[in-house]
Amino acid sequence: MSLRKLCAIFLCLTAVAPGATIPRPSPDFGVNLNDGSQVHLSQYKGKVVVMAFILTYCSHCQFTAQTLAKLQKEYAPQGLQVIASAIEDMASLKVPDFIKQFQPGFPVGFNQRDVVLDFLQHPVMFKLMMPQIVVIDRKGTIRTQYEGDDKFFAQEAQEKNFREVLGPLLKEGAAQTAHHKRAAG
Repeated sequence: MSLRKLCAIFLCLTAVAPGATIPRPSPDFGVNLNDGSQVHLSQYKGKVVVMAFILTYCSHCQFTAQTLAKLQKEYAPQGLQVIASAIEDMASLKVPDFIKQFQPGFPVGFNQRDVVLDFLQHPVMFKLMMPQIVVIDRKGTIRTQYEGDDKFFAQEAQEKNFREVLGPLLKEGAAQTAHHKRAAG
């Protein structure tokens, strides 16, 4: 195969498979809850949000949910909000048992896979590695996004990796919020 043909194939593949744009404004994504309601990202504007897309049966997703539960409990007073959405078939039937087993301490719901792919800007023709994590800053901007095969999810370093990402974002705007509260009070 000629170099010219290889380059053409490469250009075609890269045109079809662009990565997600980072940073980008977060759309107002809604997660369906089992009680029939939804939680929307817009409800948490002013907070740092970790949006986790999981499979309830995936051991990597379960480990990540447990890590996020610990961080939610610790960082909630500083403005962290974690939300999870299961995306497997029949997720609405599996979420209650997941919540009962792992007691995450944050909302866990479900979404259709195609809606999640749109939100993630993930090309349909590529395998979706789970879990998927999106971190949104206090102003509603997606600052980072991780796929399940990223070294970010290594079990021995995952909590440390989350802390390194969340720490600076939790500090951003926290001083301004405290200043506004003092000025208003």
